[in-house]
Order: sequence, then C-alpha cells, then structure tokens
Amino acid sequence: MEGPPKIKPKNIDDYLEQLSKGVFQAGISWRVVDAKWEGTRAAFHGFNVERIARMGDREIDTLAADTRLIRSRPKIAAVVHNAQELLTLERAQGFKKHLASFTDYESLATDLKKRFKFVGDSGAYHFLYTVSHPVPDWHEWAKAHGKNWGNGSESNGSSKAAKTAKAATAKATRPARSRGRSAPRARTAAPRARRAARPRSKTPRGPKSRARR
Repeated sequence: MEGPPKIKPKNIDDYLEQLSKGVFQAGISWRVVDAKWEGTRAAFHGFNVERIARMGDREIDTLAADTRLIRSRPKIAAVVHNAQELLTLERAQGFKKHLASFTDYESLATDLKKRFKFVGDSGAYHFLYTVSHPVPDWHEWAKAHGKNWGNGSESNGSSKAAKTAKAATAKATRPARSRGRSAPRARTAAPRARRAARPRSKTPRGPKSRARR
C-alpha cells in the first residue's frame, strides 16, 4: 500500500494544510478530498494560519456554502479552531519544537487528538507521516490500532460514518408502530361482488294482493 506524499514544512501554514486534509477526510473518500483540494486551498487563503485564526461565524457560514470545498460547517469550524491552536503553540515555543518535545509516538498522538478537532488515530498518524515526523511502521501501527483497511474491514472514521448512515436509513424506512387502538381494517368488496354475481330469478312475480278491508 503506497503512502501519501510527504513534505518538509517550511512554515506553520504547511502544518495546518496537512492537518486539515485529515479533518476533511473524516468519514469520506480521499478521492473526494483530493478532487476538492485546490478549491479548498483557495477558499482558505492558502491555509494562512493567522488569517484563518481570525475567521468568525459569518465567514464560516460563507465557506459552508462555497462549492469549491467540502461544505461541512463542523469541519470548516474545526479548521479555524485548529489554526488558533497552532498559532498559540507557535507563539509559545514553536510548533516544531512542540512536536519534538514528546519522546514517544503514542503520547504525541494523544496530545494532537486532545488539542485539535476532527483528529483521531488515523488523522494523527496521517498528519505526522505527511510532515515527515517519525511514526511507527504502518503495518505494526495498524495492527495495534485495529486497522485493516486493505482487507475491507475498516474501523476508522469513514466506516463509522457508513454505519451511522446505514442505521439512519434503516430507521427512516422502518414502518411506524401504531399507538393505542389499531386502525380498522378496510372492508373487503368481495361479499358485495359475490352478491352482484348471483343470477336473479326470472320468474315473474304475481300481482300484489290487496289488503283486506
């Protein structure tokens, strides 16, 4: 399985862009993310951290209606939050130094998942891998975290989203239970049809007898 391309981040903006790819991928196909990425970069001003960190609700709403990117307001808001968090770390000690301050991968991954929104196990691994930070061997990490994507038994965010969508569809198509008294059954037209089918007697009836005076 070929891994995603790696980069050597030149600035904090590069870190945000790689982090945001995992944010938008949660629950959907990578092909959709890749197809939309040029438009996503343009909509987010080239992932300028300081510019994105200043975005408010009105700008988030505007982006949520922008067809250039994946129009998920929670994910767009997550990118803004993550930009603010990155900027805080960059101003404190430098984000690269923050990453290097952890002695093992799992502690660092746990920190990333706590700080950043829409970043889970897979998102943390993907982010660190793509920014050329040391990560465990893919096969060993996948086995330890119950990932088996190559065999179709995914346990990442996309499989959870698929299960949620499937459950919602089943609930929507399930017939509603009646409450209280059951509705009366519609009368069948069969008896009326049988009566209509019976041949009438052709014997003429006699004159009606007059009533006795």
